[in-house]
Amino acid sequence: MISRLTASASCAALLLGLGSAGSAYAASEQDLASEVKRLREMVEAQAARLNQQEAALAAQGRRISAQQSQIENLRHAAGVMTIGDLEVLRGTGLPSGAMAAQALAPALAAPATTAAAQQVQPIPQNPVGEAPPERAPVPVEAVPDWAGVLTRRGGLVFEPSFEFTRASSNRLVFRGLELTPGIQIGIIEANDADRTTLSAAAAVRYGLTDRLEIEARVPYVYRDDRVTTVQASDQSISKTFELEGNDIGDVEAALRYQLNNIRPNRPIFLASLRVKSDTGTGPFDIERDQDAAATELATGSGFWGVEPGISMLFPTDPAVIFANISYLAHLAADVDMQIGDVYVGRVNPGDSIGLSAGFGFALNERFSYSMGYRHNYIFETTTEIGDNASNVQEQSSNDLHVGAFLFGMSYRFTDKVTLSGTFEFGVTSDAPDTRVLVRVPIRF
Repeated sequence: MISRLTASASCAALLLGLGSAGSAYAASEQDLASEVKRLREMVEAQAARLNQQEAALAAQGRRISAQQSQIENLRHAAGVMTIGDLEVLRGTGLPSGAMAAQALAPALAAPATTAAAQQVQPIPQNPVGEAPPERAPVPVEAVPDWAGVLTRRGGLVFEPSFEFTRASSNRLVFRGLELTPGIQIGIIEANDADRTTLSAAAAVRYGLTDRLEIEARVPYVYRDDRVTTVQASDQSISKTFELEGNDIGDVEAALRYQLNNIRPNRPIFLASLRVKSDTGTGPFDIERDQDAAATELATGSGFWGVEPGISMLFPTDPAVIFANISYLAHLAADVDMQIGDVYVGRVNPGDSIGLSAGFGFALNERFSYSMGYRHNYIFETTTEIGDNASNVQEQSSNDLHVGAFLFGMSYRFTDKVTLSGTFEFGVTSDAPDTRVLVRVPIRF
């Protein structure tokens, strides 16, 4: 009986233990399911957060692409501007990258690295901070007149100018026989010539487009020549001739066109065409006395001329490098005139090739200067000369080399009024000693 009771108690204890273990297992399974559910919810939340971040990054990428397109448009706009908008010559400002830099500032900001910054914030629409001010290139206006900037479309420039030219020559000519060095038999002639030319001109330029301008120039010329001739033989003979002349000069018209667009670190090329009339008093139109000697001086060449040319401007802040090549073609004409005992038939004035180069440098926003060199090679002039129209011969003159150093200065009083001066100093025997040109361009 006791054994049965003991066995029954053991069975009851065993069943009670199994029941307790089952309850504990069930509780553990519930906790595990709850933990799995919590982890799953965390993963889903993280996945949702990652999806939001990917969407924000995609939106940011689209904004950056749009901003890059804007930058390319700005660069393109800077490339199609004309020389009339060139900052280094006008001081009006080329398109800058400040706007694009401000637009890209948020996109180029450093990425967040902390856990709190993992949530991507939308890009602000307004610029973050303020871009540093850009130093505008200083305008250079002390360049030769042919290297100036084009007039803007619809713009008008009135330019009065004054020119002074001084030329002198001293020549010693011996006509005779030299027996031994230092012993001469014959006549020695010494010529001393001083020539002064004053010219006042009014020029008007108008911009047909941003790349094409037209110009007209009307000069008034005054000339004064004084030539003294001394002949030394047994007796000294001295003669002085003094002549003057003043009248309208040769009226000119010109076209200038910009050939290429402005590109960074690239030169700008301009094509020009100048036409010179014969409105001035020519050498065959002046008054003469009964001995066919001239009593006045010519104020024009007496022949039409056409001068095409190519100019180059290379802005490199704060300087501008310039160069020019041109060809002046004079048109031959039949003079058909009897001057004393000499008949003059067809005259073909010598053409000329011109080369110029130099640079301009801006010291500040108002004052600039330039230095350069100009050289002209003038071909010989051919003239039909004879006793009458049926008996003529063709005679040719010597060719000439005219070279001069250039120095220019410019001061800008206002955005519309500038004072410019150009000084030329002759370095060849055929060149004038000094030439001074003062211009006052007034922009409207």
